[in-house]
Amino acid sequence: MNAAIGANRPPRVAEGCGFVLFGVTGDLAHRLVVPALYNLAEAGLLPKDFCIVGVTRSDVPADKLREDLNTSLAKFIKRPVDPEIAKSVLACLSTVRADPSDPASFDVLKKHLGELETRGVANFIFYLAVPPSGFAPISQSLANAGLLKEQQGRWRRLVIEKPFGTDLASARALNQQLLALVDEHQIYRIDHYLGKETVQNILVLRFANGMFEPIWNRNHIDHVQITVSETLDVAHRSSFYDATGALRDMVPNHLFQLLSLVAMEPPARFDAHAVRSEKGEVLAAIQQVSHVEALENSVRGQYTTGKVSDRQVDDYRTTDGVAKNSATETYAALKLSIDNWRWAGVPFYLRTGKALRAKRTEVAIRFKRAPFSMFRDTAIDHFAQNDLVISIEPNEGVTLQFNTKVPGPEIAINGVEMKFRYEDYFKVAPSTGYETLLYDCMTGDNILFQRADGIEAGWAAVEPFIEAWKSAGQDGVQGYAAGSDGPAAADELLERDGRAWRRLTP
Repeated sequence: MNAAIGANRPPRVAEGCGFVLFGVTGDLAHRLVVPALYNLAEAGLLPKDFCIVGVTRSDVPADKLREDLNTSLAKFIKRPVDPEIAKSVLACLSTVRADPSDPASFDVLKKHLGELETRGVANFIFYLAVPPSGFAPISQSLANAGLLKEQQGRWRRLVIEKPFGTDLASARALNQQLLALVDEHQIYRIDHYLGKETVQNILVLRFANGMFEPIWNRNHIDHVQITVSETLDVAHRSSFYDATGALRDMVPNHLFQLLSLVAMEPPARFDAHAVRSEKGEVLAAIQQVSHVEALENSVRGQYTTGKVSDRQVDDYRTTDGVAKNSATETYAALKLSIDNWRWAGVPFYLRTGKALRAKRTEVAIRFKRAPFSMFRDTAIDHFAQNDLVISIEPNEGVTLQFNTKVPGPEIAINGVEMKFRYEDYFKVAPSTGYETLLYDCMTGDNILFQRADGIEAGWAAVEPFIEAWKSAGQDGVQGYAAGSDGPAAADELLERDGRAWRRLTP
């Protein structure tokens, strides 16, 4: 990330390393991780001494895996693939069978990595692109084989995908298990949202522009809306989703990462410890609520039959893998308060859902209205809202809405927008969102990765909602037609405060 900010200085040099990829035959590896490595190679950012070790639970020949990954590169890279670059990334690919249920298999892995060390590969990243149930057993097996021990200046880094736990207790337990094996600086809890340019730009927008930070507080901001809406239904993820739901799947990670960047205090320094400490502090400051307050300040919805654009979507409960009487939410909206000096009295509204009208990820900062008294004797009866909207998907950019006079002899005021789009100002190469994160992991910069205290603070904030919804069962689950903006109760959540959600226009 530092390299992107310091555009007028050379990028950091990544040390040579072996990229040990557990789950190399899975969807995540083929769709995102390996294409990201290709993009890094194309940008000249992969280290010279670099190799991929694909770890599988059954014997898979390296040539077969190399062929499959080449096919995936052609499928998921949104431009012609350079065969020479693909060859350079995959030429060193090797495969090893390792399964936590077979301790001897990790001795084989250790021997294989030892052979790579004799060829000059001194450092290793262990990337766990596996289901969450595999995080602790694989980490323990790596530790038992002595593969996570750092010595003689050689580093070992452990990359853990989301979801990191399913509630506060499980997140704490996983943190304790991992921290008994490795030091915190070795753990890279990855959230691909933080690899997006616009998400990283929130820090720059706030702290590198003198016009914003002085008004970034309760004196000038009315409220904040954070939206992550999807047009896709649960589809092939139905079994996982019905056991998880929108709240667990999205809020403690994606939405809280956005919230922490928007609401954190200025760090003393731009380094991993300072930034992650401030992010953890603001998450810990989210007001803890009772079960009654949790129900009052939240909405859970479940999509019913409808159309998203021209695509017919069936009722959630009719999906294969979903319980017929499921109370799992496919939509969640929360009203949160942050108990600190900067944000006292400023509500944060969060919403996320499946099968909605439009795909959108954005943070909208709504400023307080200017006094109207100066214009009370004119024909103006209202002002447009002053919004600063940070758009992350599908179009990355920033929009500022403000009031201006309409040309003509009379005083007429209308809201206009000033827009910045990344693609208009910069040559933006197609990416998976993982490139920055993988590069940072190789260079040892964990500023964009979550720390144990931040993970636990996020789960602590949503725990009252999880427990309240569990107690309520099916009561309170609001239906909403697929292709809509969500349940009517979500609109009422803001209407009772005299506010409204931004429309999900396609």
